Amino acid sequence: MEKINILIVDDRPENIIALEALLQRKDINIISTTNPNEALRLAWEMDIAIAMIDVQMPEMDGFELVEILKSNPRTKDILIIFVTAISKETKYAVKGLSTGAVDYLYKPLDPFVTSAKVDSFIQFVRNQREIKKKNKELEAYQKELIKAKELAEQGKRIKENFLANMSHEIRTPINGIIGIAQLLKKTGLNEEQHEMLNLLEVSSNSLLGVINDVLDLSKIESGKFKINRAPTDITKLCKSVVDLLRIPAVEKELKLDIDLDPELPAMILSDSLRLNQILMNLIGNAIKFTHEGSVILKVEILDRKGNNVQIRFAVIDSGIGVAKENLDKIFETFEQADEQTTIKFGGTGLGLSIVKNLAKLKGGTLEVQSEESKGSTFSFSNWYEIIKEVEVLKKPTEEVLMPFNNLKILVAEDNPINKFLITKILQSWHIEMDVVENGKEAIDKLRENDYDLILMDTFMPVMNGLEAIKLIREGYASGKENTPIITFSAAVMDTDKETAMAAGANDVISKPFDPATLHKKIQEFTTG
Repeated sequence: MEKINILIVDDRPENIIALEALLQRKDINIISTTNPNEALRLAWEMDIAIAMIDVQMPEMDGFELVEILKSNPRTKDILIIFVTAISKETKYAVKGLSTGAVDYLYKPLDPFVTSAKVDSFIQFVRNQREIKKKNKELEAYQKELIKAKELAEQGKRIKENFLANMSHEIRTPINGIIGIAQLLKKTGLNEEQHEMLNLLEVSSNSLLGVINDVLDLSKIESGKFKINRAPTDITKLCKSVVDLLRIPAVEKELKLDIDLDPELPAMILSDSLRLNQILMNLIGNAIKFTHEGSVILKVEILDRKGNNVQIRFAVIDSGIGVAKENLDKIFETFEQADEQTTIKFGGTGLGLSIVKNLAKLKGGTLEVQSEESKGSTFSFSNWYEIIKEVEVLKKPTEEVLMPFNNLKILVAEDNPINKFLITKILQSWHIEMDVVENGKEAIDKLRENDYDLILMDTFMPVMNGLEAIKLIREGYASGKENTPIITFSAAVMDTDKETAMAAGANDVISKPFDPATLHKKIQEFTTG
């Protein structure tokens, strides 16, 4: 235990000896002096906790000594106990306490009272020092927490920037592939070419699915992911998932089948997009890790309560299976059963992590049963409300995108494939256009010509789209400040649209874009 320093100041040595004898104990150090000036030096140099000071002394009385101690920041917190043999009149005690003392003892000292009071002040000092120590520790922890928070925020920013850049870099070429495939479909093709084009679209959408998985996982982790329930045809949804994955199953000569409970309701209230995502991941994984045999989607009713039904979606395969010690690991982000799995089968290791998080968000239960070399059963169970009466929606017919009259658009796009794609689409709508490759060229072109609309890519060399929009809105192309601007962005973070709108864009279209969406936006901003 740390010793407490007690200073005794009395001009009579015999009084000091008596007090030392009274206070002698292992947990305190007693420092004494008969000289008030010496007492000031000791208080300055040593860590004095309590000072017992005689009132009547030559050269400097106790009151003067205490006033000097209390006026110095280094010694102001010393606990002062006055010890005196002068009158017990109240005015002296009041004067002593008003000087800053915590107590006033009268000679001759009662040994029991003196010892008890000193004990209580020693305990008070220890408590105060413990509080100071804890406060310092708290301050240190607070600094560490602030530092950790700053690092976490920095990490979050780095992650968001990485996701935005990766999204842009991957989605931009995918946009070109999907767009050109759509254009090709409108040309004269034989049956074999149509089949090859369909496979190209499947591959492109699979690649797009990987980047969407990464972005979905990021949204789930940040709490920005929402479940939107609507009437869903459960049988149709399950069949469509199986049909979409039939090509990779056929390629591996696997039997891909579906086993639907005949008692399944026609319609349920569900987030069909997320349920589709869960089933796509589970069945896709099963096909990936099955060399021979079958993959079966079994959908059955487990329980009923009033107008609600508990449905279990089980994906049963005859694949490689998972060792018992690896069952928990496979649901972790970017993890697979073992390193050899990644080498042999590839993949990001995101599929089951997405399923796990989606199952949790939907309030369902995810289970797995597996035996190495014998296959696995992954199942998702959840309660759904049965929809008894649903308005039959007419099948939407393909929208005819009518050409525009006397419309001139400025296109700023640096990617040659996207430039080709946008040009072809706009030409098919009889739109006159000028095409530039960066924001600076866009501003220069806008100074020379009048345009009904600007289509601006977000990421471009020399000057990006957002910088160009800000400069246009600030009047760098005089008289053209209010020209409508739509940005193309391959980044799909929630903040991207806000950032573009804050820069002055009228609207944002994400890549890959639907031509019908672009047509509608052009119509919206060029008529009226």
